Amino acid sequence: MARGALLLPVALAGAALATHVRRNMGASRAELRRAAARSPHASGGTFANREPGLPRPDLTVRQLATMVLGRTPRGRPGGPIPLVTSGSHDGRAELAVTWFGHASVLLEVDGRRVLVDPVWSERTSPVPRSGPRRLHPAPVPLAALGEVDVVLLSHDHYDHLDRPTITALARDTAAVFVAPVGVGAHLRAWGVALHRIVEGDWDDVLEVAGLTLTCLECRHFSGRTFRRNTTQWAAWKVAGPAHAVYVAGDTGPSEAHARTGAAHGPFDLTLMPVGAYADLWPDIHTTPEQAVAAHLDVKGGVMLPIHWATFVLGFHPWDEPAERTLRAAEEHDVPLVLPTPGGRVDLSITDRATSPWWRGIGTPVS
Repeated sequence: MARGALLLPVALAGAALATHVRRNMGASRAELRRAAARSPHASGGTFANREPGLPRPDLTVRQLATMVLGRTPRGRPGGPIPLVTSGSHDGRAELAVTWFGHASVLLEVDGRRVLVDPVWSERTSPVPRSGPRRLHPAPVPLAALGEVDVVLLSHDHYDHLDRPTITALARDTAAVFVAPVGVGAHLRAWGVALHRIVEGDWDDVLEVAGLTLTCLECRHFSGRTFRRNTTQWAAWKVAGPAHAVYVAGDTGPSEAHARTGAAHGPFDLTLMPVGAYADLWPDIHTTPEQAVAAHLDVKGGVMLPIHWATFVLGFHPWDEPAERTLRAAEEHDVPLVLPTPGGRVDLSITDRATSPWWRGIGTPVS
């Protein structure tokens, strides 16, 4: 009897954890297959890139283990990352951008407010207290952002699609959630009302909240379980009456960028991922140099480097993406905005903000 009394709480806790993890994963396999059936880019419930994969290096188990074990020390700064924690976050400028770290960005485009890939959780994982942990806190509380017109999502990976953040935005704002096809199934599973979800597939053009949003091809993958490519991944063109922004999401090097530039450019601002690159996955994340090249391909004006400084997802030193991006941008005369996390740049006033705020923090010696 005593043993049973002890085991019951353990069993209940295990069941509660399993339910929590399953809920974080999102929609069921059957729901995802039904969503994928609507897309000409999916076959048998699975999406795919149009370009073949690039060769991977042949590594021994020992080499791979050395890389993985050395990732955290190399990827962490030697001191606290500075943050902008004060100031107004309810602006509606003609063209402004606030970077909160990683890929979480607030765009102001012709007076509309678009929150891109918001992640306010401590970790990017379905399991509590596991997975990549933030290198810095969220600069401001989510509630401090005020009203948001659109929550724009690029794909369903945990560092871009975060259930607690999504449910808070659904509860506390009137925002419309715009996502690639299939990602809406996750949102519905988390209680977001159907009328607030708009999905697009590659080349779809959506009119939402006074903006024209074009779903664009990029090169990546998706999946929140061990099964990959169950939803679409996408870049986006966010266009108002006078300005246009390119949101790359996650992407590897791709000929799609040049096609996007020819068909949809130029862009006043681009959000380009510059971190978490590795030889192990050469075609799913751009290096800083490839990101600058993609910026030029899409006919970008000012470039905001994203996807760095917040989560350790690659094998490079934490500040290497910024330094390499600076060098590549200088070589090609690309204007950058590199705000401290939480920092806002009004591009109707300035077209550059490149103070190397990360220097002096340093990288720990492993």
